[in-house]
Amino acid sequence: MSDQVLNLLKSEIPPDEYKKYINALHFDENNSTSDHIVFTAPNKLLVGWIQTKYANKIADIYESLTGQKPTVTIEHKLFTPPVKKSGTTPPKNPQPGPSTILNSSYTFENFIVGTSNQLAFGAAQSTAINPGQQYNPLFIYGGSGLGKTHLIQAIGNYAINHGATVIYTTSEQFLNDFLYNLRNHTMERFRKKYRQCDFLLIDDIQFLSNKEQTQEEFFHTFNELHRLHKQIVLTSDKPPKKIAGFEERLTTRFEWGLMADVQPPGLETKISIIKKKCELDNIHLDDDVINYIAAHMEDNIREIESAIIILNAHASMLSKKITIDFATEVMKDLIKERTVNITLDDIIRVIARELNIKPSDIKSKKRAQPIVEARRIGIYLAKTLTPENKMKDLAEFFGLKDHTAVSHAMRKINELLQNDENFKVKVEELKSKITSTKMNSGESM
Repeated sequence: MSDQVLNLLKSEIPPDEYKKYINALHFDENNSTSDHIVFTAPNKLLVGWIQTKYANKIADIYESLTGQKPTVTIEHKLFTPPVKKSGTTPPKNPQPGPSTILNSSYTFENFIVGTSNQLAFGAAQSTAINPGQQYNPLFIYGGSGLGKTHLIQAIGNYAINHGATVIYTTSEQFLNDFLYNLRNHTMERFRKKYRQCDFLLIDDIQFLSNKEQTQEEFFHTFNELHRLHKQIVLTSDKPPKKIAGFEERLTTRFEWGLMADVQPPGLETKISIIKKKCELDNIHLDDDVINYIAAHMEDNIREIESAIIILNAHASMLSKKITIDFATEVMKDLIKERTVNITLDDIIRVIARELNIKPSDIKSKKRAQPIVEARRIGIYLAKTLTPENKMKDLAEFFGLKDHTAVSHAMRKINELLQNDENFKVKVEELKSKITSTKMNSGESM
């Protein structure tokens, strides 16, 4: 089965990518189950790269062949060729694995805390230490790639290390497990698995939307665990009331405990995440490279970590030092130059949102330092991103006397860009957010 899956993957990706990365994969039969497939790769660089770029695609191929979509994990392990068994075929109705498998690297110690996630982090820690008490259920929500899975698995890892029984699953795995046991008339086994645990952790609960039978079973499982003061932790991309396709009695229960959102990380948090990732993986990046990644990558933490892995992999393969020029060249496909029809209003809107200043203040004559700085950044980015606007146009838009005021603002900004690295990174990040916001709105040229 694994060979068939990889052969199908080979037909879907460029040959050089398959040769560089997928050829190194080996199926770990001993540690795989029907709902959790494990492959091994010979070095940590490949592990991170393959997990990020290909794991979902491999899972989709498995689903197309078996009707059941597993979680796919890539692990670091030197490969010893096994003795091949002939004539083996996958069972038509594979038995779901009974055990919870967590990523051991997802711990509280490895999670970078910033203003965007400190509530969720604090609640997760409190839940792990004092389960079934104040926050039950704990409902963590936020966009993709912001750290929800890290937090929910950190709870699980902490609980297991302190002797608790933990069931961690995705909503998709929960659904598949439910359907398997329903078909085979083994629902008591299903209920025993999910109701006789100290922690039930379900990732991406929104995918149970419109699954009425599964929601009915989960409703009773929730009630039983809550009655016994067992801890329930759920994650979703939206708060409960905004998830369509759920019965009201369930969304009401989701709100019984604490709802904690995870926001996109700020610039300082992104820099800390990059530094922590480098520390964990023993990767050395100079500050200018770290700042470049933080400023130009968007807010998805998984994509930021993937960029670091890709950068280091290229440097290792080519025996090159990671300089800013090298990083710019390697990451050009990850940080594509955006050609968009950006307006002055687009620029002001993003600066105002990110710096927490009213758009009208940026265009006013107010002299408070944060407003003056935001106005200068606006002028600089307007000159950079909308070259069609003349100096007199910018002066009129920003409410300045004439073009000489624009020239003065440009001189001050250029001085700061040359002398203050933190300011330079802030401006670069704002520039990236303006272009990416415009691209995501579907208004590219």
